[in-house]
Amino acid sequence: MTLRFYNALTRSKQPFEPLEPGRVRIYSCGPTVYSHQHLGNMRAYVFADVLVRTLRDAGFAVRQVINITDVGHLTSDADTGDDKMERAAQRTGQSVWDIAEHFTKLFQIDIERLNVGAPEIWCRATDHIAEQIALIQALEKGGFTYAISDGVYFDTSRAPHYGELRPEGLEAQRSQERIEHAGEKRNPADFALWKLSGEGANRQMEWPSPWGTGFPGWHIECSAMSAKYLGVPFDIHTGGVDHIPVHHPNEIAQSEAGFGVRPCVRYWMHNGWLMFTGGKMSKSSGPVLKLEDLVQRGVEPLAFRYFLLGGQYRQELHFSEEALEGARNAYQRLVRRATELRAGSSSRGTALADEFRARFRAALADDLNTPQGLAVLWEAVRSEELGDVEKTALLADFDRVLGLDLGRPQASAEPELPEGAAVLLREREAARKAKDFARSDALRAELRDSWGILVEDSPRGQSWRRA
Repeated sequence: MTLRFYNALTRSKQPFEPLEPGRVRIYSCGPTVYSHQHLGNMRAYVFADVLVRTLRDAGFAVRQVINITDVGHLTSDADTGDDKMERAAQRTGQSVWDIAEHFTKLFQIDIERLNVGAPEIWCRATDHIAEQIALIQALEKGGFTYAISDGVYFDTSRAPHYGELRPEGLEAQRSQERIEHAGEKRNPADFALWKLSGEGANRQMEWPSPWGTGFPGWHIECSAMSAKYLGVPFDIHTGGVDHIPVHHPNEIAQSEAGFGVRPCVRYWMHNGWLMFTGGKMSKSSGPVLKLEDLVQRGVEPLAFRYFLLGGQYRQELHFSEEALEGARNAYQRLVRRATELRAGSSSRGTALADEFRARFRAALADDLNTPQGLAVLWEAVRSEELGDVEKTALLADFDRVLGLDLGRPQASAEPELPEGAAVLLREREAARKAKDFARSDALRAELRDSWGILVEDSPRGQSWRRA
């Protein structure tokens, strides 16, 4: 079956043809690890995971790279403001290195909880300074750079195709907001390749370079690291739709100029916003929900994954308590049904099962249409013409792509509880069902502090273990 993906570069859905038969190389833009990643961030990694799973299900060998941005991402994507990592260090009194390590681990824990497979390669920006300097030197040799008082910049006027990823094109890029050092820059869209620390700067992350002590810009890291691990060109680049205005056009320009290859990437794929009351979720706009916040409310991470799969990855997906609760209930029903089916032994409808399997794969082949895939799954589960054996096999096949962990074993029987703790546990279950999350959290804390009982939530309800 031919896979078809929407390519942001051509603004069309195209048949997927890898550069190398049977093998696919993917680069997925990773997190800037100055803070917790919020629920909106998680959508990018669930989308990329479904893409990788779909390609593998279709028989491809996949090599995926995800970067960790631990330097160079300024508070404005347009090269203004402070380095986000340095600002976090000033705010907390911790070292930049400790902050990066802490939030990298939390991010990796979160995506593991969402059953997002680890990439073949994790790469940190700070581990690849030499590669970034070498690429800037290649750009300099080609006449694509110039220096001003605060660093070395890419001259976008030398890149004839600059801005082609943006639907509105280069003119919109040229009319972007005023930025610092606009008087020195040749063109408003020019972007930093290497930023100088400056006299009296108190930076924790800086390196010597041919242009002076400083640090790389945010954009250059992805070009340098993707080229090192995937070569140029490679097949697919993923990221959020927020990367279309600045980050990804800059990547394209410097990669094509520095390596002399066009296109540097065959397919550009972007997930849409996760929308909340008042607009998109952003760490810069104030307090945001994290995956741990959902867990503390009794929502299993895979229920949130189910919620994300309920929307086609390119479309805006609106988050609300009601929508999440609906996804949670559906996921719990699905897990219970999968458990019941594994215990059954009836067998019928083998040919029909093959039809369901083909319809599911057709849905995912059509630009990762997970909502349609889930619809096929539920139709199969409810079909009276299929036996338990056939349904169980179908769920296993579907779950290899959906990643909902439907084949896990049932929970073991709950051990004996002290009576006082049992009372609190029953009260907490009632509070959780009533959506009294404050009471539920308070009882969880009391069980932990007074009884040494750790309470965990799952689609099967509460479970506990001794601390």
